[in-house]
Amino acid sequence: MSDEELKGPELARAVLDAAKAKRVARAAQPRKSPEEYRPRGYSGPGPDPRDPAKFGDVLARLIKARGWQKPAAEATVFGAWEKVVGPEIAARCRPVKLEEKELTVEAESTAWATQLRAIAPTIIKRIAAEVGNNVVVRVRIHGPAAPSWSKGPRRVRGQGPGDTYG
Repeated sequence: MSDEELKGPELARAVLDAAKAKRVARAAQPRKSPEEYRPRGYSGPGPDPRDPAKFGDVLARLIKARGWQKPAAEATVFGAWEKVVGPEIAARCRPVKLEEKELTVEAESTAWATQLRAIAPTIIKRIAAEVGNNVVVRVRIHGPAAPSWSKGPRRVRGQGPGDTYG
């Protein structure tokens, strides 16, 4: 008999048999893992990708996905300077720039610059422990900068504004 010839109780029995066969076939298939299954509506008591996440975790995933690990580590050197060197030393000096794994530090006096040069290897080790290896390889320390008429990394040698100071 075809479906067109079934009527009444026979039609109901055929629909019920088809539903049972479909249920048996679906039960035989392997179940999806929780990561693959995304229920709609209420998330339930277990972890769900839609649950709120900590800002630090989201930021860490974003940094990793975009490949910003190196710039983030370099920025951490400046942000965690007081934590790396301690509050007393941080009050007397500050990091100025970080180029090609060389950190330039400016001290408040030449005496402090001399003391910091003595502990430069320790500073590098502390930076490596806090931020990661090979972020800072060398530390260049100098005293307070005197006012200079030269502007920028490239300049022309010469007397400068000689008429200013007579």
